[in-house]
Amino acid sequence: MRFNAAAPELAEGLLLDCCGSRRWAERVAAHRPYPTLDALLAAADEAGYDLSGPDLDEALAHETSDLPHPDAPPAARTALRAALAAYESSFGHAFVISLDGVPAGERLDRVLAGIRSRLGNEREEERVVAADELRRLARTRLTRSIAGR
Repeated sequence: MRFNAAAPELAEGLLLDCCGSRRWAERVAAHRPYPTLDALLAAADEAGYDLSGPDLDEALAHETSDLPHPDAPPAARTALRAALAAYESSFGHAFVISLDGVPAGERLDRVLAGIRSRLGNEREEERVVAADELRRLARTRLTRSIAGR
């Protein structure tokens, strides 16, 4: 795995693209070499579970809410923009959701349903959900980055 041989600043940069917590990236990079991608992903998960409140805030601050594809129907774009604004106003950070394995045609509906469902969460409950989604996103991003896809 080329990741194991990368200079520390390059490895941390790659990791920061996967999860915006500097402490998370430093911790995962510091435990190299990883014998397999699965071992790297397990270490990334473990580091993700250990994020402090400020680390989670830092990671969430690096996230952006994805807007719908310009080809999406205007009503769908309007609905998603309104839902994202309501979420961000309520929780103070971008809406994060892992859509790994969700067919492209179902993603917009899944995001809208997720926002509607999670808007009812209390702030601390939503931080737990957002942290879990962030770990899932980091795994997907890391896998794609390491696999070169």
